[in-house]
Amino acid sequence: MTRVALAFSGGLDTTVCVPLLEEEYGYDDVIGVTVDVGQPAAEFDEAEATAEALGLEHYVVDARAEFAQLCLESVRANATYQGYPLGTALARPVIAEAILEVAKEQDCDAVAHGCTGKGNDQLRFEAIWRDSDLDVYAPVRELGLTREWEQEYADEKDLPVEGGSGGDWSIDTNLWSRSVEGDDLEDPSYVPPGDIYDWTDDPSGETDEIEISFENGYPVAVDGEELEPIALIEQLNEVAGAYGVGRTDMMEDRMLGLKVRENYEHPAATTLLAAHEALEGLVLTQEERQFKTQIDNQWAQKAYEGLVDAPLVSALDGFIAETQKRVTGTVTIRFEGGRARPVARDSEYAAYSAAHASFDTETVGKIEQEDATGVAKYHGFQRRLANESIAALGGEDETTDVATDGGDADED
Repeated sequence: MTRVALAFSGGLDTTVCVPLLEEEYGYDDVIGVTVDVGQPAAEFDEAEATAEALGLEHYVVDARAEFAQLCLESVRANATYQGYPLGTALARPVIAEAILEVAKEQDCDAVAHGCTGKGNDQLRFEAIWRDSDLDVYAPVRELGLTREWEQEYADEKDLPVEGGSGGDWSIDTNLWSRSVEGDDLEDPSYVPPGDIYDWTDDPSGETDEIEISFENGYPVAVDGEELEPIALIEQLNEVAGAYGVGRTDMMEDRMLGLKVRENYEHPAATTLLAAHEALEGLVLTQEERQFKTQIDNQWAQKAYEGLVDAPLVSALDGFIAETQKRVTGTVTIRFEGGRARPVARDSEYAAYSAAHASFDTETVGKIEQEDATGVAKYHGFQRRLANESIAALGGEDETTDVATDGGDADED
C-alpha cells in the first residue's frame, strides 16, 4: 500500500489535495500532519474537524519549543529581511522537519504540500524534504490549480470547506508573527482597514516601560521574572501589542523574483530585536559591530530562504556565539507611538567607561584631553595631501602638445 503524508491545515488548498493525491497521483492512503508552531486553537479545531469529515488519518505535532528556540536564535543574529522580523520563514523548516519525521514513522512513500507555485513556502518545505529519499509532490503547483477551480472542485466533491480562511484575507499565524495578505491588500495603493490587525492596537499617547534581561544574547526574563521562551514571547506579544508595537506594511521581494504587498504583526519580535541590538551596542567593540552586521545579514538571508541548516549558517553561528558571550545584561524598553525604544541598558561587560567619556573629567589614568592633539593633527592627513595635488592639477593647462614621428603636433 502506498502512503503520502500531507502538510494539512484544513483550509481549501490542503483539503482538495487529499482526493487529488488519491485520484491524480494514485496513492492508496493519505495522512494529514498539522504542526503546532503557535497558531490559534481555532485553526487546530478546523483541521481536526475537516480531517474527521474526510475520514483522514490525522496527526498533530507540537513543535512550539523548537520554533521558539529558533526565534531566539534569530534575535542573537538581529535577523530581519528587508526590515521585518522573520516569522513564516523560520516556521516552515520546523514544520517540514516535523512532517518528515511523521512520514518516516508511518512508512510513507512520499510527502506533499498545498503551496502554490508563486510563493516562498514551496521552496522552504522542499529544501528539507529533498534531503530524504521520499518523493515530493505539490498538487496545486503541479496541476496549475486556481482558487476558483479548487472551490468548484470542493463543491463537486462535497468537501468540508467553505473556500478559504473564513474572511477576505489570507492569514498565517505563528508564535513569532502574524501575516495578512490577499484580496484588496494586493493593491499597493490600498489603505488597509484597522480590522486586519489582531495582535496590535492602534498606537496611542500612552507609554510604558519594561526591563528585558539577556544571558549570552538570549532573552531570559521580563521585569526580573525568568520565563521560558514560549511564555516570554507570548507575554511580550501581549504587552507590546497593546501599544501598537510591531506593525509592518511593505513591498516584499520574494525568492522567485515577484514583488508582493505584505502586512505583518510582530510585537515580541520587534521588542526583543530592539533590546538585543541596544545591548550589543554597549558591550561589543566598533569592529565587532561593523563585521557582525555582515554576518547578521547573511544569516537573515539564509533564514528567509528556509536554509537555516546550511553549512554557511553553521559557520555564521560560530561567530555569533563568540560575540554573544558578553551580551549579558538588561535593557529598558519604552513603548510609545507604536515603537519599542531602548532608553537604558546595563551590563558588567560594557565596552564603555563613563569616566573616560564624560565632559566633566580632565584626566583619567594616563589619558588626558591634550593627548588627542596628535591624533587630530594626523586625522585627515592623506586627504589634505591629496587635495593639494588635485588643486595643483587644476591649475595646469588641460591641453598638451603631442609630437609624433619627430614632427609637430597637429593644430586645428
